Amino acid sequence: MSNQGVGPGGWPVVVRALVEPVEAAVEADAADAAVRNTALAVRGPLFGVAAQHEDDGRRWRVVVEVTHSSPQEARDALNSLLWFRAKDEAKSTLERRELLAAVAWLESERVDELIVLGVRYRVVRAEEYAGLDVHGDIEMPRPTDPEPLHPDWSPGAGARGPRVDQDLVLDPDAPLSPLHAAERISLRALAYSGTRFPDAVLRDSARAVDSHPDVVLMPAAFLIVERKSNGSWTPGGGLQATAHDARRTLDSALTWLEPRTRGLIPCNADPTVDARTTAAENTGKTADELAELAQAADRLRAGPSNEIEAGDTHYRIARSRRLLRWGPDGPEGPRPSDPDHHAPAALHPHLDEDGTVHLAEPERDE
Repeated sequence: MSNQGVGPGGWPVVVRALVEPVEAAVEADAADAAVRNTALAVRGPLFGVAAQHEDDGRRWRVVVEVTHSSPQEARDALNSLLWFRAKDEAKSTLERRELLAAVAWLESERVDELIVLGVRYRVVRAEEYAGLDVHGDIEMPRPTDPEPLHPDWSPGAGARGPRVDQDLVLDPDAPLSPLHAAERISLRALAYSGTRFPDAVLRDSARAVDSHPDVVLMPAAFLIVERKSNGSWTPGGGLQATAHDARRTLDSALTWLEPRTRGLIPCNADPTVDARTTAAENTGKTADELAELAQAADRLRAGPSNEIEAGDTHYRIARSRRLLRWGPDGPEGPRPSDPDHHAPAALHPHLDEDGTVHLAEPERDE
């Protein structure tokens, strides 16, 4: 059973009744979080690519995860997606020709939307945010967030697990739980404010509330955040699909990356060498620092814990949320004030319409 309510701007929200015990537990977690978290920390925009087939209605499907820091990074990922589709999946010369034409366009221009083989692709913009409690602490994973039955800490386990936004369908008409619906409606008016934002960013943000008056909330993702002695939290890595993925990333950072960054282990050391394997082989300050990192990682595994300390740094696994603004024509794309870090460019060797890869530059007529 579901009821249809209308939020600001007249956009309907379908609210469904909760019938499963698991759903009720998730809703109870959300209610606790709403009481506990009294503010939001808005980190800024992330970018990805969504696709829409002719029979998708108002739904869009994420084909490039919405985790990239600039629109051009998302365009580059779409470039690669279409190039490999032309190389490995094209069923005819005509299909490959159309795919390669799209690749050539993406190599030379900042393209935010294109249609290829009847599929509409759009670079989309999401706002990343997290809940903050009265002490300014970032929300950690909730008890009902997915966790593996048997945590895998082995190297390479992340490549075998789910990816962020894998198989994600964005559907503004999907029925929502009561608290999910309430959160969605409450965030429709979210816009930047304050003197730390340039005027162009503030104007674009205010304009987006009118041009894309609805929002679609994406599933929670997880990341490492670090707090130094000054008390501020800073991101310590990218988004992960599960809290365990973020913990495993932190475990690797503490035992493998941090020792090399600090010069405790040579950068050219065997990849299997880490703080756990070498702490006992060293003496003095080096041994103490390696042991401290290894012990922190061990505490992370033993819990499993969502926060640990190592030296003067407090690490926490944070629960990140993202919202896509939504308008009559679907999800919002990049704004004029969103910066790009680099220009479009060719990313792969030349692929001809017969599917042959040419590693050397093709000869061009004078």
